[in-house]
Amino acid sequence: MADKLVYSSKINKIRSFALILIFVGFAVMYGGILSRKIEWLMLTLFLLGVMFILLSCVVYFWIGMLSTKAVPIICPSCEKPTKMLGRVDACMHCKQPLTLDKDLEGFEFDERYNKRKFRNEAKATMKDDQQ
Repeated sequence: MADKLVYSSKINKIRSFALILIFVGFAVMYGGILSRKIEWLMLTLFLLGVMFILLSCVVYFWIGMLSTKAVPIICPSCEKPTKMLGRVDACMHCKQPLTLDKDLEGFEFDERYNKRKFRNEAKATMKDDQQ
């Protein structure tokens, strides 16, 4: 039985990464509480945990700014509004692969199409196949 690949939107991936940073920060600070008898270790773990949380804030701010530049569209599958970053992305709700590039329609979904070199190689291959 072939498993169907499930894609995730870039915005959701980055938001998930920022959320993981928060949990890692809390876990590291909890380690600081457990090591309160060794003051230098406790202080180091607290500072490291705070740095993870501050990094998470930076990532959330960055993805917020990036999200304002994303192209809002209506997903053809679930008909819910979603945002696209790059030429290919996935719907935030139903994970449907999406593209805004008419030249990429008919190609199998690959997130590497957002990189110019890979996209140009794929288009050249498609042209060679058509001839």
